[in-house]
Amino acid sequence: MRHQNSAVPPGALPGAAAYRFAVIVSRFNQSITEALAAGARAAFAEAGASSADVEEFDVPGAFELPQAARCAAETGRFDAIICLGCVIRGETPHFEYISSAVAQGIMAAAGETGIPIAFGVLTTDTESQAAERAGSGRDNKGWEAAAAGIEMAVLFRQLGRAPARAGVRSFGFEPGPPRGES
Repeated sequence: MRHQNSAVPPGALPGAAAYRFAVIVSRFNQSITEALAAGARAAFAEAGASSADVEEFDVPGAFELPQAARCAAETGRFDAIICLGCVIRGETPHFEYISSAVAQGIMAAAGETGIPIAFGVLTTDTESQAAERAGSGRDNKGWEAAAAGIEMAVLFRQLGRAPARAGVRSFGFEPGPPRGES
């Protein structure tokens, strides 16, 4: 028997009002990651999540995303974590090492903590390819990662997962003001 949320029409996001999310954003390639974060915020707004239920945290680069995601998941404060970053190929093998480590680290963190962690990390050959994937609308990979996080949080709740607990211990750094605000 196949289970699906029949209350959500095809192409629509499920409601996110009763959920809490962490968005971990790499500062490296910041013009791209800022656009990914804007896409994620648009998806959360479309799904009805309040700004109080979506916390954004910055990390230095993509390599730090899995560490912060694991730490956020371990707090019990979030129903899903969204990781946003951008790794652009250079002239050395560094791209392959970082891309592989980030993907495996995020997958391991999700598996070991039991909290959905969405992968919104671009791995492109050029900056123009990255900019194309961070444009406006539903094709923005930040929007897609947030949508995946919302869907997984809803699915986990349907499968019996208890809601995240607000106000549980912090994990070492506090969220800053929303991007674009001072």
